Amino acid sequence: MLFEPYVLKDIRLDNRLVRSATYEKGADNEGFITPELIQRYEALARGGVGLIITGGAPVHQSGRFVPKMVGIYDDKYIDGLSALVSAVHALGGKIAVQIAHGGRQCYPELLGGELPIAPSAVHEPVLNITPREMADEEIWTMIHAFGEAAGRAKAAGFDGVQIHGAHGYLVSQFLSSHTNRRTDNWGGDEGRRFRFLEEVYKAIREAVGVDYLVFIKMNSSDHLCCGGLRPDESLRIAQRLQAIGIDAVEVSGGMYESSLRPARTKILHPEDEAYFKEPAALFKMSLNIPVILVGGIRTRAIAEEMLELGYADLIAMSRPLIREPDLPNKFMAGKDKSDCQSCNACMNFRKLDTVKCVQLQKLET
Repeated sequence: MLFEPYVLKDIRLDNRLVRSATYEKGADNEGFITPELIQRYEALARGGVGLIITGGAPVHQSGRFVPKMVGIYDDKYIDGLSALVSAVHALGGKIAVQIAHGGRQCYPELLGGELPIAPSAVHEPVLNITPREMADEEIWTMIHAFGEAAGRAKAAGFDGVQIHGAHGYLVSQFLSSHTNRRTDNWGGDEGRRFRFLEEVYKAIREAVGVDYLVFIKMNSSDHLCCGGLRPDESLRIAQRLQAIGIDAVEVSGGMYESSLRPARTKILHPEDEAYFKEPAALFKMSLNIPVILVGGIRTRAIAEEMLELGYADLIAMSRPLIREPDLPNKFMAGKDKSDCQSCNACMNFRKLDTVKCVQLQKLET
């Protein structure tokens, strides 16, 4: 099943492998596309993955959460984004852009020293920052920013947009009872916590129309010791999204302060792989839209098993494609396991000039 074609919305994918959104630290300091970043995406397109999802692109300057992110918060970025899309399409690839806002998980140094914004002023212990609670007008500004960013994505030629609603960033923060402690129209119960995402989705649809691919990456659980999003509420959110027209959902989990993070180490055995498979299966059984499974998948056998047993419709990978952008082609040629060691050294972006496989670099030197 893994290498059978698959139609997502009305986009024909050559196979069911997805490159999950992966931060590259590959734009310039102003957020513009660089030739080196285009080459990285060309390598992914040549490598045979069915769908590429870009690293998160901030919809507003206040949402930049890591250095050298690709910008999409201004029309000035459209030409560069178009060049990236054209390069991927020229090689037969399909590409969607992930649109995001970091909320409370933003470094003030990337915001000109300003405090990050969030639904509520809940201390973020990893960055040791207490964000500023958003005023109502700021919330609407960010909603419109998501819609405008999606419009730029369509203008640039992307095959679709993915809303980053996972990992403790702004959309995720509004959904979580841990980070959203408001008692107004934007929080206080499940329905009001969902309102921000609902309005974001409506703004996106208004900008791109009903025929354009719009999907989401969301937490199945925040993996916090006390409170936060859990699988039952997460499923109800997904069902609400399905009812208003979302096209697919990628199932992940965790945030900066979680006990279990989105990218885990020590994936040494088959039983360590696909660590979001249980919530993905819950989503798959309960939804009529495609489910994308991400999380520690390292072998072709496990990827095939997840599809055959009905855990998901598509299989997403991130870290293995940092090390081997041609891993899909290698799988097709008979390779069974990625060379990725799940060491997470590639994620030490504050020390690396660009996101890359550190272990592979050591071997080459």
